[in-house]
Amino acid sequence: MTVVLDPTAELRPEKRERVVRPESLNGLTVGLLDISKPRGDIFLDRVQEKLTGFGAEVKRYKKPTFTKPAPVDLRHEIAVSCDAVIEALAD
Repeated sequence: MTVVLDPTAELRPEKRERVVRPESLNGLTVGLLDISKPRGDIFLDRVQEKLTGFGAEVKRYKKPTFTKPAPVDLRHEIAVSCDAVIEALAD
């Protein structure tokens, strides 16, 4: 069993089922979301290198600020344009 800790302040965290992972990233579009914290872009540069090496197309996105959730229109764009997404957290 895998336990994932949720850093939010929810009193009763919502239980979420894990999404089935694709067998391969070849041909998939992976979105990389930079939350606008220092050096997150550097981390995502390396992730992008790895993903393209696995045959994925990479699209980059950036939140306007790390202090608030991503705007609804940005989340929608990512959801309709990408097969998977990675969010970068760095300080």
